[in-house]
Amino acid sequence: MASRLREVLLNGRWVAQTNIKEQIESVTKQQAIQKIGSLNSIALLTYHLNYYLGGILNVFQGGALEIRDKYSFDMPPIQSETDWKNLIHEFVVNAEKFTLHVERMEDTTFDEPFVDEKYGTYQRNIEGVIEHSYYHLGQIVLIKKMIQAE
Repeated sequence: MASRLREVLLNGRWVAQTNIKEQIESVTKQQAIQKIGSLNSIALLTYHLNYYLGGILNVFQGGALEIRDKYSFDMPPIQSETDWKNLIHEFVVNAEKFTLHVERMEDTTFDEPFVDEKYGTYQRNIEGVIEHSYYHLGQIVLIKKMIQAE
């Protein structure tokens, strides 16, 4: 699972021929915040993905599950190129920590309940992160193409 996470988040090219890190690092701040119709911006999708990585990482590190879906798009304004680069950096750091933690997990942990049985197992949640990441990677690639076509 760590390999699959690394593929979609950081440096893979097997399934999608790209990854989130590669896509967002080649986007300027202006492109990142540009809206195309009612679609979310690339910056907002990056924030959203990072929000979940950070929240689950907190659980991995012994903390509580504090994230809530209703806050997952509450991104502070990106006002400068530095703000955008900082968001990218935070995403990459969290993605690296997340994949490293999954890589080091004991096999038995994957079948344990994640926080509470109503949330399923660790495996189900990690697979959810992978699927969620591919879903938004596809959106980022398409939005980026739409911006470049303008």
